Amino acid sequence: MSDVTRRDLLGRSSALALGLLLGKETLARAEELTLDPEPQATKTKPVAAQPKTAAQSKTPPKTSSKPAPPVKALPEDPPPSPVTVAVIGANERGREMLTSLSYVKGAVVKYVCDSYESVGFQKRALENAPKAAFVTDYKKVLDDPAVQGVFVATPTHLHKQIVLDALAAGKHVYCEAPLAHTIEEARVIAIAGRDAKTIFQAGLQNRTNGQHHHVKHFVEIGAVGNISRCTAQWNQKSSWKRTAPSPERETALNWRHDPSLSPGLIGEIGIHQIDVMSWYLRALPLSVTGFGTGEGIARTITCLVEYPEGIRLTYDATLGNSFGGTFEMLQGDQSAVVLRGARAWMFKEADAIALGWEVYARKEQVGDEQGIMLVANASKLLAQGLKPEDFVKPKPNATPLFYACDTFLQGIRVGKEKSRPSVPVHKEGEVYSAPDPVAGDSSAEIGFAATVVALKANEAIKTGTKINFTKEMFLL
Repeated sequence: MSDVTRRDLLGRSSALALGLLLGKETLARAEELTLDPEPQATKTKPVAAQPKTAAQSKTPPKTSSKPAPPVKALPEDPPPSPVTVAVIGANERGREMLTSLSYVKGAVVKYVCDSYESVGFQKRALENAPKAAFVTDYKKVLDDPAVQGVFVATPTHLHKQIVLDALAAGKHVYCEAPLAHTIEEARVIAIAGRDAKTIFQAGLQNRTNGQHHHVKHFVEIGAVGNISRCTAQWNQKSSWKRTAPSPERETALNWRHDPSLSPGLIGEIGIHQIDVMSWYLRALPLSVTGFGTGEGIARTITCLVEYPEGIRLTYDATLGNSFGGTFEMLQGDQSAVVLRGARAWMFKEADAIALGWEVYARKEQVGDEQGIMLVANASKLLAQGLKPEDFVKPKPNATPLFYACDTFLQGIRVGKEKSRPSVPVHKEGEVYSAPDPVAGDSSAEIGFAATVVALKANEAIKTGTKINFTKEMFLL
């Protein structure tokens, strides 16, 4: 039985499940959406053959038998300036961050911090940061002027004081989502992050992921059409139970099973997928209805999230079965878009308007249908003498968390004033203005809004009721 980690949110893909999702009655065109689509080519009429001139009719000179020189690769970007950081919290999520940071150029991990002092635990924590020092008091990290930013990856209910102390110490802060286990503490964190002179980034990793940005572009230009419904799910068999050598350690590790501390499946996992829908729809939910089964923390949940214009998101998650894995889907009158892991597809309706690029894309079998594929950075790969089809699958380290860590470090390099601007959750005269900055960054306001939605959804699940959102709930 495998352990659940937040990495699994965009993890295992099931081709069989996707095939069943599509079914034989789905309409037959699918385009795989990847990063940086090629510009649309234009069709030209064939040119009639012209008679050869006398010069052209001469026998061409013999060519050299020497092999052609290799294609010169495009120059790489200069290496970024180093940024010194620390990771606070070294359990599963903290170790995932350290793995991602080991791939981020310019990342210098000086400290790994956790209150647990086991030698074996410390050894595992430092596997991807061998040059870092392990400390048990986060204040030692904050006292070091060389540390520019911290990643807070502790259990959710421990975020508040660490974040406040880090911001007060002048550090840039990446805080995992949800921001806190209560709306009151999340509001305190968000206000401090908003008002700080340093960068505050909420851990809504999909908002800094290029794949999600690319799919969002197709939604915005109307390729999906008028959206009628949304669906998302997360299935992963696990107990969420951890064992430990002492009762005290076991209690600390199993905080997710404590209803007073845990935001549940919807708060720890569903927050990311629901936030994607709010981001794509440019709207905050109007209400949420929840259902759950299982004692203590519900192991299987269903939420119905209502958005303006009659759009509803059905969200399902379970710890009881892995079949079907994870996906998000939007359905409109022009097409449906499915995001699964690091890939995405568009399934067009028979009467959908032609987008222009379909004829030039490579085909792939998707479920029962013939899909059309786009390859990321195709023009750059061709310029380097590489075959785009060899780069269909993303690199294992190119995860949403990797891009979130890289974005945080880039923000530290340029500073808060030059970093991606944030937009208030509510604008004057708009009751439900969407949290949608220029580049979809994860500001304090956005992190707070996503946390409110997730915590209220968890409340609806625990009570089996419908909860209406009000403007005041999202205000800081």
